[in-house]
Amino acid sequence: MHSPDEYERQEQEQEERGSDELLASDELRLPEGASFLVRLHAVRAWLALRQEEARRAVGEAALRLQEQALAQERESRPRRRQLEQQARRQERARQDLEEATHRLQAYTEAAALLEETVDHISGQRVLVEYYLTLSDLLERAVENAGLPQERESLVARSPRLQAWQEVLQRVEQVSVSTEDD
Repeated sequence: MHSPDEYERQEQEQEERGSDELLASDELRLPEGASFLVRLHAVRAWLALRQEEARRAVGEAALRLQEQALAQERESRPRRRQLEQQARRQERARQDLEEATHRLQAYTEAAALLEETVDHISGQRVLVEYYLTLSDLLERAVENAGLPQERESLVARSPRLQAWQEVLQRVEQVSVSTEDD
C-alpha cells in the first residue's frame, strides 16, 4: 500500500515528465513573456530527449550489426551473391552505429556545454552565451574539416555537426518570441 507522500511524489514526477515532454516538443512556441528559466528548461528537456533518442539509435544499430554477424555465421556455404549482400548490410549497420554514436556524443557534449555555461553565466544571458559558444565551436569544427564555402556540405555529411546545428536551431526557436502582432 502506498502512503499519501508516495502518491504525491508519483504525481509530481508524472507532472514533471509531462512538462518536459511538452517543453521538448519540436512544435513548442513560447510566448513573448516566457521567463528565461522556462526557455532554458526547454533547451535542457529537448537535449535530454535527443540524447535518449540517440542512445536508442546506438542500441538499435548495435543490435542490427550483431544480427548481421550472426546471420553470416549461420550460413553454411553462402553463395558469392549472398556474401556480397551480407557484407553490404553489415557495412551499413556499422555505418549506422558509427553515425548514431557521433550524434549521441554531440548531444552529450552540447548538454555538458550548456551546464558549463549555466555554471559561469547567470541570468538571461545564459542562452545567448551558450548559443555563441556552440556556434563558435561548430564554425571551428567546420574550418578544421574543410573550406568555409563547403560548410553546408560538411555539416550534412557529419552527424556530429548536424546535431550541433540542430541544437543551435533549438536555442533560436525557444529564444525568439512568437507573440502575434
